[in-house]
Amino acid sequence: MAARFSVTYFIRAHDFEEAKTRALDIALEQTVEIPRDCVPTGYVEDEILGRLEALEKDPAGRPGYVAAISYSEDDVGGDFLQFLNIVFGNSSIKPGLKVENITLSPGILALCKGPRHGIAGLRAKAGIGDTPLLMSAIKPVGLSTADLARLAHDFARGGMHFVKDDHGLVDQKTSPFEERLRACVEAVGEANAKTGGRTSFVPNVTGPATLIIERAKLAQDAGAGAVMIAPALAGYDIIRTLAADPGFALPIVSHPAFSGANVVSPDCGFSHRSFFGTLHRLMGADAVIYPNFGGRFGFTREECLSIAKACAEDMGGPRPIVAAPGGGMTFSRVPEMREAYGNDVMYLIGGALLQEPNLTDACRRLVAAVYA
Repeated sequence: MAARFSVTYFIRAHDFEEAKTRALDIALEQTVEIPRDCVPTGYVEDEILGRLEALEKDPAGRPGYVAAISYSEDDVGGDFLQFLNIVFGNSSIKPGLKVENITLSPGILALCKGPRHGIAGLRAKAGIGDTPLLMSAIKPVGLSTADLARLAHDFARGGMHFVKDDHGLVDQKTSPFEERLRACVEAVGEANAKTGGRTSFVPNVTGPATLIIERAKLAQDAGAGAVMIAPALAGYDIIRTLAADPGFALPIVSHPAFSGANVVSPDCGFSHRSFFGTLHRLMGADAVIYPNFGGRFGFTREECLSIAKACAEDMGGPRPIVAAPGGGMTFSRVPEMREAYGNDVMYLIGGALLQEPNLTDACRRLVAAVYA
């Protein structure tokens, strides 16, 4: 018998019997996808079919129940996307179901090696100890390569550890990817030479499937310090593929574009922690960007802290990664973020710095505020 991993689901239901019926339906739908009385006896029924292990009233007080369903490693077949399919494939289309948590087995941990660097590696690259990391973004789309490189230079001079492309910057005519990559790496290098800093440029390599790995390796050859990918746009296996590639060594930053529908419903999709925390660590992301509470996207403080906890907790293998909350962050929010996240965080502040008359000085003030 193969080892089993389990998934905990919130199930919207009026009573226990309705919840049990829906839970048993998940166990069927996620594995054999046939009526229960058609399931072959023996190996298919005993091993492949999902098992309802526990069912209880939702402890959070939502109108429903929480079910733990286990699945055999044999269901997965050594395929990361099939693992995701088992976790929440067809059942994701049904209303009133939400993945709350994923408990891993040895085989899944062996399949998902996790991040190459994690938070410790990003701190080492930045040349800091157990303190917060800082990141900013060059923007907006439509600026020339020279203008974007100038922004990258000023962010680096101001003390940002990482300067990334805006997620909307790809290969537009005003700033083609390869031209922007080389110009920004050079600009950040010039700033580092002036300050003695170790700022890294992080290009956005999200794009056509045939180009993502090519762009990532081009970034590595050009001297970038990491790459950024939006997995909900590019595909959930691309980060895992790059993180496991022996010919690729850069950290990977995940961007949340196109992923909101996975988490924003109270009773559909994924919990914030399981999506931005657990799954991104299993993909191999070293840092995960997500909307911070109090910003312009509506995530609550509790949801954001659940992500940070999932980024850091012991998973039995994958390295801890860095939570990178952003989206409408301002100078005034720094004390609140310090209190909420402590040191294991990457502050992502862009627009608030760009509003300042002197970008480099603004960055230095931010550094002082974070490390006060």
